[in-house]
Amino acid sequence: MIGTGGEDAAVWVARRIRDGYISAHANMARIGEFPTDDPENCLFSKNIKSLAIEKGYYNPDSGKPFRFNEAYNPASPDRLKYCESRVWSLFRRAAPSQEFSADYNRGVRDAERYPLWIKPDKKLSIKDVMGLVRDHYEGTELDMTKGIAAGPFGTPFRVRPLFWETDTAKYSWERPISSYNTAFSFIAQCRNYLPNDLGIAWFGVDDTYFTCYVPIYCGVTEVPKAFTIGDINKFSRNSMWWAFNFVSNFANLRYSYMIKDIQKIQTELEDKFIREQDSVISISKGLNEAKRQKVLTNYTLASGNLTHNKWLELGEFLITKYNDGYIKDENGQVQQEGYPEDWKKQVIDNNPEKYLIPDWNKENNIKDLPY
Repeated sequence: MIGTGGEDAAVWVARRIRDGYISAHANMARIGEFPTDDPENCLFSKNIKSLAIEKGYYNPDSGKPFRFNEAYNPASPDRLKYCESRVWSLFRRAAPSQEFSADYNRGVRDAERYPLWIKPDKKLSIKDVMGLVRDHYEGTELDMTKGIAAGPFGTPFRVRPLFWETDTAKYSWERPISSYNTAFSFIAQCRNYLPNDLGIAWFGVDDTYFTCYVPIYCGVTEVPKAFTIGDINKFSRNSMWWAFNFVSNFANLRYSYMIKDIQKIQTELEDKFIREQDSVISISKGLNEAKRQKVLTNYTLASGNLTHNKWLELGEFLITKYNDGYIKDENGQVQQEGYPEDWKKQVIDNNPEKYLIPDWNKENNIKDLPY
């Protein structure tokens, strides 16, 4: 959907995703050609082609078919890298048996586009979907936890702006699915065999890689208070958003170590919430609407409050364990882990003389000093 100016004015197209298939979208129009005589599976605005002709986005005499994405959001190397890389990474993980070349998202001219939808290799669970939205291209040539930009501890964090230029070329960092500037994300779990109020929004604040998804049922009459506090200009321990942002920002100081501690608590909570869903549904289904809403609200409040408290504790644990660059072991003893060997080699190779300690014995060709 693209605004055209004026009140309630837009040009748009929507296609129904086939049963058993998934799609991905990342800030770039992906629908190209579409059927114009299948309203059960495709809807579009009346001005979709006429506006493109009027604006010069499409020439009907060109002999080329009309494609929505080419007319209103044409591809360019920088857009492909910023947007389609995320589509590629989700598809390759959902269907590893299929081959999706990185050529298109790398801006290789005339490379094959990615399909609008794919059939995953298996039926996806809610846990699978949580995994799909957590990604920094790990294990690929785009892996943001590798290389000099990741620093000594493999952080995928890249400060903005993502794009920069020299006198001769334009460059950019990768834009992953998991990004620190995500305010919130959710996974909607809809099941047509259950009452509407048993639908779930698995809701998380901050970066998807660091968040913990809390089940918020559609039938709740109240949400945890920590979700309602979030002043970007004032830190508050009472805010879920600030609790998560504290942990994720601190973790980037020693990412390869701290992410393991974070994922431990993240997994424990999410697995707990997923296990409990059958019981919540079983209890709720036999109740009238008012009683069901009370059960769902109480459960959602308890889950959200638990998550908030756990993340406050996690932040305190991390800053205690990793304070001042040291690492405390399970007995509370301070360990000096230092920097990885491969990173120290990069430091030396970059400026060999800067960090070198002179060897007087070698310089003077003597074995002992005269004092």
